[in-house]
Amino acid sequence: MARLTIAEALRQAIREEMKRDESVYCIGEDIGIPGGWGGAFTVTLGLEKEFPDRIINTPISEAGFFGVALGSSLVGLRPIVDVQYGDFLFCAMDQIANQIAKLRYMSGGKIKTPIVIRAPVGVTGRGAQHSQMMEPFFQCLPGIKIVCPATAYDAKGLLKSAVRNENPVMIFEHKLLYGAKGARSEPGSIDASSEIPDEEYLIPIGKGTVRRQGTDITIVATLLMMHRACEAAEIVEKEGISVEVIDPRSLVPFDWEIVKQSIAKTGRLIIVEESPRRGGIGAEIAATVAEEMLDFLVAPVKRIAAPDTPAPFSPVMEKFYVPDTVRIVQAIKEMMSISS
Repeated sequence: MARLTIAEALRQAIREEMKRDESVYCIGEDIGIPGGWGGAFTVTLGLEKEFPDRIINTPISEAGFFGVALGSSLVGLRPIVDVQYGDFLFCAMDQIANQIAKLRYMSGGKIKTPIVIRAPVGVTGRGAQHSQMMEPFFQCLPGIKIVCPATAYDAKGLLKSAVRNENPVMIFEHKLLYGAKGARSEPGSIDASSEIPDEEYLIPIGKGTVRRQGTDITIVATLLMMHRACEAAEIVEKEGISVEVIDPRSLVPFDWEIVKQSIAKTGRLIIVEESPRRGGIGAEIAATVAEEMLDFLVAPVKRIAAPDTPAPFSPVMEKFYVPDTVRIVQAIKEMMSISS
């Protein structure tokens, strides 16, 4: 048992999967430069020494190395694609949306594309082109599974499950949760480290978890927002409000049953996300709850999200842009006031 950060847990998972299966390899920009950082956020640090032929550095051409990953998956390899920033997925959109996501369906299951796509997301002082939450863009794309680990324990278990899946899986990792040290430390980081057992474990894709038990309000949140929701729950608990916090861990497929069980108990639902409100993951969750679980609700569903604008570069505006614990606390109190 050892306590690891998310970056360390991901690295451990990659190492174990590459040792277990020689068809697994990593490809991306700057992921294996001797003396380098191990990718943008240290996840592959040192792996080039252990697997010199399977840590592949690429030119700055997302469309190119996603094409390489796709082609190699069709002949039996299992690539883990490292994207320096999630925003750069747009540069490979044709490969992802029209090829990787669709080939298994179009071939009637005869073709498999077991590709893992790792992408950092989140607002961290880098401006509009390096800060987007990419989940909403891909949750409507059939053929790709999406996971969002918020703890080191989940990061390792989900990555190992993704590598072994016969479908493409996207893993969105928040920059403020990596726990990277030294040159890649991030101001404002949250400790998402976990005790990682020595024995192997997997976390099934599509299974959420209850991070905090409660009886008055259900909050559904992923990544950084899950941690802030837990902080808010601790604050309002002192005022006698009991909040249940659900971390879906997986957006596609989504664990609707865990949400249903929670709101059947609480009757109230708040969804917190870092992406803009319009067309976000909160909209999808709220719509499905309205269609299938409306009878449980004693108050309207509330969504907390970023404004419908690009992420600002100004630190002051960035702080305003990203939902914080104060906003979540305020929303909890408003909901209790309206429905009481």
